[in-house]
This record gives sequence, C-alpha cells and structure tokens, in this order.
Amino acid sequence: MPTGIAKNTIKFARKLRKDMSDGELTLWAELRQWKRNYGVHVRKQVPIGKYIADFAIHDLKLIIEVDGHQHLLTSQMAHDEKRDVWLREQGYKVIRFSSADITDVFDGCIEEILREAGLL
Repeated sequence: MPTGIAKNTIKFARKLRKDMSDGELTLWAELRQWKRNYGVHVRKQVPIGKYIADFAIHDLKLIIEVDGHQHLLTSQMAHDEKRDVWLREQGYKVIRFSSADITDVFDGCIEEILREAGLL
C-alpha cells in the first residue's frame, strides 16, 4: 500500500473507478489515450493523501477535477477549497471543470488541460 494513504481511501477510490459520472467517463475516454498520444500517463480516481483526485498526471503535478452539481453547495465548496489548498501545498496544480462544461465545450476543456500540461 502506498505510504500515507489509508486503506479505506484506496478501497473508496476503487469503488469510484467503477462508478464514474458521465462527465468523468467522457473525459476519461480522451485522457486514457494520452500515454500513446503525448507520452503522459493519466491516472483516474487516484488517492493522494486522504483525498481522491478524479484524474492526476503525477509527472506534471496536475490534477483535473470534474464537478457535478453537488459541488455548488456551500459545504462542498468549502471542502473543495480546503482540499485544493492541501493539494497545492503538495505541489499540485488543480484545474476544475463542471460536468456541463465537459458536455457543452469539451474541446475547450481539452485545450485548457493540454495548455496546463504544457502540451500545447
């Protein structure tokens, strides 16, 4: 088991990999090809400390989040901010997209990820 990651976090990440949202599935269909297309390994539903990132590119210290409507709740926004602060302290850059963005402006989301990853 990786250092600093609780057993229950790993178990929950495995569950999330099987129960991805439509937005996450759409984005994953693209990101899973990046190893072949760009030489960049993207992991899905990956534990980092006590948190689980939707997608992570460890080599680039980049995390990509797809937020559903529940992320608009005040309590969830506060949790997300705390989590993002901790992840930034670990050296990661966090970028977020709403599920609606993935559906409505998918190409723009991919462009932004490529730009943040330094691949454009």
